[in-house]
Parts: sequence; structure tokens; C-alpha cells
Amino acid sequence: MAPPAPGSDDADVVRQFVKEFYRVSIDEPYLAMLITDESARESERLDYLYERYIEPTFALVLPSIKRLMASGRMTRVPTDIVFFVIIAPVSGLVRDPLARRLGSPEHMQHADRLARAEALAKLVVDGLLATKHE
Repeated sequence: MAPPAPGSDDADVVRQFVKEFYRVSIDEPYLAMLITDESARESERLDYLYERYIEPTFALVLPSIKRLMASGRMTRVPTDIVFFVIIAPVSGLVRDPLARRLGSPEHMQHADRLARAEALAKLVVDGLLATKHE
């Protein structure tokens, strides 16, 4: 991912980050599965994935997440929780056998998959940016 443009709205940075991650996951489904599978155990493979891909990518959006929390535009939770909130739902885009059992169409075109990624990104980001209203 490209770094956010200076002066970008933090919510837009998070939104773009999530959309891009889900779009990449549609085109490279094994990347998301690899991250999910390798994150379940300590290993040199996890170290490699973390150092080369996860940490540098997440670092691009982390300042925006922290500012959103500080301003009250995002609920304050540990940043590892935010990471998992973003990463975990991608399984609905890349785990086709389970997704079909849960109602996903059998055969989807690339455009249909991208539309589902957009819808998922909207749901996740809207949830992250929702704050408690009293």
C-alpha cells in the first residue's frame, strides 16, 4: 500500500486501507489464508510475514487509528484488536466452501467478488468508526 497523502482525513485513511486489503485478498486469496494460518503458531515463517508484510503495512494506518481513538471518533481498544477486526472478516472473501454453505453464490465473477469486498469494507469500517451515542 502507498502511504496516505499528507493531510488526509484519518477515517478516509482507515477506509482506504481496509478496502485495499480486501481487494488484494480477492486477487491473492492465498496471502490472506497464509497470514491467518501462520499467525496461529510461533515460527520463523510468522516472523518473516510480520517483519516484511504485516508490520510495515499496518504502520501506514496505525497513526490514523490512534488519532481517531484520541479524538473519540473510534472506540479506544488495543490496536491488536483493531488489526484482528480488519483481518478476520477477510475469510468470508477467501474461504469459498464455507462461504457457499453460508449463502454465498456458487460462481461469482471478479466484479461480484470486488463488490462483496467493498460491502465488507464498508461494514467493518462503519463498525470501527461507530462510537457509543447516549
